Amino acid sequence: MAKDIDWGSLGFQYTAADYRVVSKYKDGKWSDLELTTDSTVHISECAGVLQYAQTVFEGLKAYRTADGKIVTFRPDLNAQRLKDSAERLAIPAVPEEMFLEALDMLVKANEEYVPPYGSGATLYVRPYIYGSGPVIGVAPAPEYEFRMICMPVGPYFKGGAKPIVIKVSDYDRAAPHGTGNIKAGLNYAMSLFAGEQAHAEGFSENMYLDAATRTYVEETGGANFLFITKDGKVVTPKSNSILPSITRRSLMIVAKDILGLETEERPVPFEEVPEFAECGLCGTAAVISPVGKINDHGKEICFPSGMEEMGPTIKKLYDTLTGIQMGTVEGPEGWIREIK
Repeated sequence: MAKDIDWGSLGFQYTAADYRVVSKYKDGKWSDLELTTDSTVHISECAGVLQYAQTVFEGLKAYRTADGKIVTFRPDLNAQRLKDSAERLAIPAVPEEMFLEALDMLVKANEEYVPPYGSGATLYVRPYIYGSGPVIGVAPAPEYEFRMICMPVGPYFKGGAKPIVIKVSDYDRAAPHGTGNIKAGLNYAMSLFAGEQAHAEGFSENMYLDAATRTYVEETGGANFLFITKDGKVVTPKSNSILPSITRRSLMIVAKDILGLETEERPVPFEEVPEFAECGLCGTAAVISPVGKINDHGKEICFPSGMEEMGPTIKKLYDTLTGIQMGTVEGPEGWIREIK
């Protein structure tokens, strides 16, 4: 039974659910997972997260399907990516089995917050690990906390997915051998100023180019790019400093194995962008945000798909993936994990 919430009026913001899952790392091991109603974090004033930004996170969703089940989408990949991110920042990793156990525990405890099928809303899940122990010399924290929280969020596109306008940023998102390929809090902090600047100028997002040569497309502050060529091929940029988006990886499999489209993951020169027929930004929150225009320092790149609606190929990809997530389209084996 779902809570009595006006699901259609929800935005994408924090709304505390009843329970969250917590585990503490001390003396070389993680404690047993616990459910708690306490939404306040208690840490040292000299905690590693406060001194040296030692924190990594994930984002995924739980859905209520057409037949009433509660499911999550490929959470094993979130578990693996959180592990990879943690190891890169010298944070003890949470084992995949522990991650999935926490997910089941959290969603089951808060199942009244999982929106009804067809409402457009979902339960957003945010797992994260941070350095909780005190450290003042530049070193990893001695203690950590793993938390998994959740909140109901509204449909990302209210009234339909209208194409957005983005700009080419003069800032770099990540260095070639830096942390661009992991989900570290510091990566997102780096994009905040440039993001606010883009919004103030009337743009929805930034397009970041590679930091070494500034000639190849990387990603935005929080989403991977997806391009469609004029002959229907699906192309996504390849780089060691791009976050391996689970949505993007899934869309490429949908394109090739379900829709029968040709796909290609390769470096994408910025000078090639005007030749594409469609463009989208893909990530957990929106699945795909269609891009209608890119502003390159006053010069506009306008995609043939236009500013009124998603291009035809991106719409097929969007409809198919959301159908798999909601249980109306058969997806590859192992993609859907039911919460029982």
